[in-house]
Amino acid sequence: MTLTKADIVDKIQEDLQLPKKECVNIVENLLEIMKQTMSSGEDVLVSGFGKFCVKEKKQRRGRNPSTGDDMMLDPRRVVTFRCSGKLRGKLNS
Repeated sequence: MTLTKADIVDKIQEDLQLPKKECVNIVENLLEIMKQTMSSGEDVLVSGFGKFCVKEKKQRRGRNPSTGDDMMLDPRRVVTFRCSGKLRGKLNS
């Protein structure tokens, strides 16, 4: 089962006994802060959980899988996730 944003809101509402609208605002604000930070090229570290790293990909040669034609892929940014040692230990215990 996949954990959705709505599931997170429901869990926060259940645990903190706050109005649902306020819980939605909390989750939306958190995600917006993370998006803005990563958009500026900075990494996001959540202690005990992991680190969202922004990586720069250079221009490279690729291939169109449907036609087989060679093409150049534009430089871009990607986000990777590295889990913390605590989370890794919890997953493997």
